[in-house]
Amino acid sequence: MKYSTQDTGLLARLRGWARAIKTDIVALYLAARDPRVPWHAKLVAMAVAAYALSPIDLIPDFIPVLGYLDDVILVPLGILLAVRLIPPVLMDEFRAGARMRAERPMSRAAAWAIVVLWFLAAALLLWFFWPRTIS
Repeated sequence: MKYSTQDTGLLARLRGWARAIKTDIVALYLAARDPRVPWHAKLVAMAVAAYALSPIDLIPDFIPVLGYLDDVILVPLGILLAVRLIPPVLMDEFRAGARMRAERPMSRAAAWAIVVLWFLAAALLLWFFWPRTIS
């Protein structure tokens, strides 16, 4: 498949945009844990980072068009709001920290621990809400 130079430029811009969003999500995670950030900005940053990093979506991805709409609209709008609430000097510092973290190797053990925690939470909810027969 051949790409024109315009397609390649668009593809490069989309990749750069995706990298910037990934960096901002990690930066918001760092901001949510920093005592210098105002509490309301922490709350928004924490909510956006948790939603963006969570495997559970508001609208499931298997629903055509609407499934990815939350990822394309809600996450960037949440990032924009959180970034505006955090002082620019601090946000620059958090973005630098996020870029440094991106260069470090990832922990597969931590990823598996998160997956196991989600499965345990789902199992607990199923157990709690599963209809029981009364004898």
